[in-house]
Amino acid sequence: MMAGLMRSTRAATAVEYGLILALIFLAASVAVAGVGEKTIKMWTNVATTTGAVL
Repeated sequence: MMAGLMRSTRAATAVEYGLILALIFLAASVAVAGVGEKTIKMWTNVATTTGAVL
C-alpha cells in the first residue's frame, strides 16, 4: 500500500496544487488586509475633514 502511494504521481500533484492554493489564499488575505487599512484611514480622514468644515 505505501509503495503504491510513494510511486503515485497523483498524490504528489494534489499536494503541489494544495500548496499553490494555500499561497494564493495567503497573498489574497494580505492584499485585502492592506486595502482595508488604507480604506479605514481614508474614511477617518474624510470624517475629520468634514467635521472641521462643518
